[in-house]
Amino acid sequence: MGLMRKTRIIVPCYNEAARLAPKAFQEALDDNGDLSFLFVDDGSTDGTLPLLTSLKERNPARVEVVSLEKNSGKAEAVRQGMLASLRGAFDYVGYWDADLATPLDVIGDFCRLLDSTGAEIAIGSRVRLLGRRIERNAWRHYCGRLFATCASLLLDIGVYDTQCGAKMFRSSAAVRRVFGTPFKVAWTFDVEMFARFPIVMGVSPAEASSRWVEFPLVQWMDVKGSKLTWRDYLRGGLEFCTLFYYLRTPAHRAYERYLGIPERG
Repeated sequence: MGLMRKTRIIVPCYNEAARLAPKAFQEALDDNGDLSFLFVDDGSTDGTLPLLTSLKERNPARVEVVSLEKNSGKAEAVRQGMLASLRGAFDYVGYWDADLATPLDVIGDFCRLLDSTGAEIAIGSRVRLLGRRIERNAWRHYCGRLFATCASLLLDIGVYDTQCGAKMFRSSAAVRRVFGTPFKVAWTFDVEMFARFPIVMGVSPAEASSRWVEFPLVQWMDVKGSKLTWRDYLRGGLEFCTLFYYLRTPAHRAYERYLGIPERG
């Protein structure tokens, strides 16, 4: 069954040869004629690129591969993929973690959600509810909840899960502006991404987020081989301080200029 909207999903990949599931991506393409993928190989040093190239050769019209010369981090890989896709004729553009912790069939759910609600952004949310399989390491879960609470306060937006690696956007000028300049942070770039929308749109956080919707995932699981360590959570805390500096101190004026916002009189 087609998605009925032209949809492009960016998949950032760094040394994912052992975890990448080409069959799952192929099945998603077979099931949805309006879906295509852009894989961004982020300077991998294993067999990731040959795997991606093979998938592209089987689907030359619906799979694109961008290879970055050096490892630039997930934030920049996603940004490059988003910019390339936003130049195309796609109704919806999103990004997905390569390990498929969020199954690919959720893409269809996101499309239907954007269609039915008129929302601008659909955000995967890992909420532990009865009847849903959210399998997450307890330590990572509680650290994630603490971070998400702090992020929500910083953004002044009641978002439950900023860090889930499944998000989809309605193609728009605002999205192009949000991804138009490199992010100041790496691991927590999703938080900075959300913070940019009110700035580039010239509205309050409440108004910007009024057309965003979180989708409680039916299934999500930690996949073996994750590169996250306790150091990443420490780095996340330091990056949070960086975001506080740019968003909640007089430095926000310089940050607005960085985003191309004209000086206010």
